[in-house]
Amino acid sequence: MSVPTGKKRPSPAVYRRRRLVLLLGVVIVVGLIVWLFVAQPWSGASVAAVKPTPSASASSPAATPTPTPTVTEEPAAPPVDAEPTAPAIGTAKPCVAADVTVLAMTDAETYSAAQTPLLSISLTNNGAKDCTINVGTTSQKFTIMSGNDTWWRSTDCQTEPSDMIVTLAAGQTVTSATPLTWDRTRSSVSTCADTDRPRAAGGGASYHLTVEIGGIPSNGSRQFFLN
Repeated sequence: MSVPTGKKRPSPAVYRRRRLVLLLGVVIVVGLIVWLFVAQPWSGASVAAVKPTPSASASSPAATPTPTPTVTEEPAAPPVDAEPTAPAIGTAKPCVAADVTVLAMTDAETYSAAQTPLLSISLTNNGAKDCTINVGTTSQKFTIMSGNDTWWRSTDCQTEPSDMIVTLAAGQTVTSATPLTWDRTRSSVSTCADTDRPRAAGGGASYHLTVEIGGIPSNGSRQFFLN
């Protein structure tokens, strides 16, 4: 008759291994829970799903086309070198002949046969107050005479005249920025395109220049001689 053998109990080393495996499992579970709490991987996916991406039409309204202004070419500026003051509207009155001195000017007194006279205007406000005056080419007139014979007028063949209203300060003097050139020929509205207009006599002949600007005539004339 055999005697039953009792079940052998695990050794202490086996118990230690079991406890170690259990401890590692607990650490892994706790670490996973902490990661889920901190990272919240479901949160980013949810926001990304519901947050709309702004489009060009939603973020900014459609721009309304702005019409491009038409630029108009203006005639050449009048040849008066004025740097007017710009007072408040209505403070300066139009200049009157009693307060303004207008002078006819030439660049020389005597010209050789190869030279052409350059003509200018000078005007001075002798009044105690500023005044306004039109110094544009529409208000300018140059006239050259020899005795009673009118030889040349700047208005006979003038092109694209323009207005320019400026304020002439009290005591201010302005002169032509770009003088006019007289080609020493007789002018006429009917001969502007002609190339064989009569030429003024030389040999020391005397001529007189008078001018007008803003309706105010020059104070006397400027005499010069042609050789």
